[in-house]
Amino acid sequence: MDKHKNIPDASEMNKKEIHFIVEIIEYMPNSVLNRIILKKDTGNITVSAFAAGEELVEKTLPFDNYIQIIDGVATITIDNKLYKLAQGQGIIIPAHSTHCFSADEQFKMISTIIKSGYED
Repeated sequence: MDKHKNIPDASEMNKKEIHFIVEIIEYMPNSVLNRIILKKDTGNITVSAFAAGEELVEKTLPFDNYIQIIDGVATITIDNKLYKLAQGQGIIIPAHSTHCFSADEQFKMISTIIKSGYED
């Protein structure tokens, strides 16, 4: 079973519907789940839930990525520097920076990427 997956039938959330952001996605043991809130050619907003002990491998994106923790505490490594973010905290991962996420404890986050085409 793939531990990292998107929620089925969730290409984009319904517009003009009120929701509680931390309830959009639930935790699943031994998994990292993703749900698309909004997806456009110019960027996207995704909410993710990491079970304790899970991690995403290091990667690099060509765009800035704003991360906001909405539940729990996340460990994020950006260009080999470790950051611990708690609920309510956010950080911008600069374009072309290597980064990865790990969950010493379960956490949920929102990732916002805006593709302007003018990144350095």
